[in-house]
Parts: sequence; C-alpha cells; structure tokens
Amino acid sequence: MNKTSFYYIEQSGKISPAENLEEAKTKAKSGGFVWLSYYNPTKEELSVLIDAFGIHPLSIEDCFDDKQIPKIDNNPNYTHVLFNSFAYKNKKLDIDEVNLFLGEGFIVSVNQPGARIQHNLEEFSELVEHRIEVAKEGPSYVMHIIMDHIVDQKLTVIEAIEEELITAEDTMMDKLKDFNPSDLQRLRRDLLSLRKSLFHEREILVKINRKDSKFIPDSAIFHFSDVYDHLNKFFELTEINREVLTSLMQINLSLLNNKMSKSANQTNMSVRRLTFITTVFMPLTLLSGIGGMSEYSMMTGSSNWRIAYPLFLIAMAIIGIGNYFILRWMARNDEERIK
Repeated sequence: MNKTSFYYIEQSGKISPAENLEEAKTKAKSGGFVWLSYYNPTKEELSVLIDAFGIHPLSIEDCFDDKQIPKIDNNPNYTHVLFNSFAYKNKKLDIDEVNLFLGEGFIVSVNQPGARIQHNLEEFSELVEHRIEVAKEGPSYVMHIIMDHIVDQKLTVIEAIEEELITAEDTMMDKLKDFNPSDLQRLRRDLLSLRKSLFHEREILVKINRKDSKFIPDSAIFHFSDVYDHLNKFFELTEINREVLTSLMQINLSLLNNKMSKSANQTNMSVRRLTFITTVFMPLTLLSGIGGMSEYSMMTGSSNWRIAYPLFLIAMAIIGIGNYFILRWMARNDEERIK
C-alpha cells in the first residue's frame, strides 16, 4: 500500500489538503508553506521532487536504501534528515526509516517502502493538526513535531527491553533450568542496534542546534534542544541496560560454573567412595584367590580345616580393617596439607 498526501498550512494556523503538488504550491504563494507526506512511495512519485524543490537524485535514492544510518545532509536547496523509528513487539525489534526534506517554504516526509512499522499518514497529520499553533510557524516546526513523536516512541521500546531484562534476571535466579541464554544474546543485539541509532541521531541534533542548517531559524532551535535532551537521556538508558545485560551474562556464566562444579564434586565423591572400597578389598581378593588355588597345602591337610579356615578369615578381617584405618589416616593428612 502506498499513499501520498499534499497539505497547505496557512499562516493563520489552518491545515488544508490539496489535490496535487501544483495546487499546494499555488496556495503557498499567498502565504504559508507546503507539506508533502509520503507513505511507501515509488521512485516515480518521489522523482517529481527533483524539479519541484531541487532535491538531488541521490537523496531520492537514499529513501529506498534500508541500510542507511541516521544522518543529516545540508544542501543548497534543502536539508535532508534521516531518522530511525523503533517498534518492539513479540520480542522483536523493528527499525523503520523516516526521511525528512526541509527547505524554503516546504517540508517532505517519506516513510520508506516496505516499512515494517505502520506510521501511517493519518498519524502524522493528526500530530500536526493537534499542534497546529506550533506547526504554523514554519516547515522546521513541522519537522520538530514529527521528530519529537518518533523520539518519544523510543522510550516505549527501551522500557519494553528493560522489562525483559528484569524477567530474565528473575528467571535466572529462581529457575535456572528454564532460562534460555539465547534471550540475552537477542537482547544484546537489540541494544546494540538501539545504541547505534541513538548515537547518530544525537549527532544530528548536535548539528541542528549549532545552526548548521540555514532552513532552521533561531527561534526553532529551542524545540530541537528539547529533542536532543530526550535522545541523550535515552542513549544513557541504553548504556545502562547494556551494562545490566553484561552483568546478567556474567551471573549466568557463574551460575552455570557453580552447577558444573557441584556436579563434578558429586562425581568426585562417588569415585572416591568406590576407590576406597576397592582399595580395602583388593588385598583380600588377592588372598582369597591364592587360598582358593592352594587350599590343601596351605591348610596342612584336610584334618586341620576347622582351625585353618577361621584363622585365615580372621587374618583377612585384620588386614581389611588395617587398610581402612591407614587410608583414613592418609586422607586426613592430605586434607591438612590442603588447608
């Protein structure tokens, strides 16, 4: 779905739709300015801006490149601002690009083709109509209204990610076996995307506030300073969340190591018990084997078996008990040396 809306904003504070670009420009000659709002446009639809407002073809191409980073380009006829809009739904971060062209007597807003976030034209038009007393001051004020709305939505995304971090921490501490470490990796990628976007958008506001664009008057700088403050705050929140995420990853690793150490200790205890038992009975097994093979000669004849067998069993018991106490004594000495 693609849609284009043409608006003419009068100096008196009235926003009126126009049938086409020429009608909007004709009305603007008597005072006011033109606002063109595009959603999912084609290259042919945007190409009319080249002759109408002197938009460079490369700027038109940027509107169709979904791999751009936020930026600001100051051209002789216009200022081009590329901003990112975020949405977080079903544990998935979506990033949409919004292109804004600001010039003398006009502003153009373009939502890129195939946008995953439904910033429809009615939403932007309602924003401007709601704040028409500010918008009537000029195109730069309309751009501020749109950018301010986009920036405010970023807080919703950051808060949603914070809630996920809290949930992940609770699950990790209470039910480690139900915790999925891949959730932390996903949140890490989302926070990196947020940080990257916020960093460049903050630079855009720095350039605007230092009056790099001749199409933004001094009276509008205060409004953009407010947007910069919000971006700076959100950037700091993103950094805090990244630190929290790093801590959670370290805690998860420690918990896994503790769990593995506990399992290893249990295994060592089992092996130690088996070794202890084997060591005690190994000499007894040897003696019983020897006695079984040469029982007649060892017992000095069949007439003495009533005495020889009990003595043999008593000797085996003494040897076994002796082995037991010797091993216990050696184990205590090892523990004292370790301490």
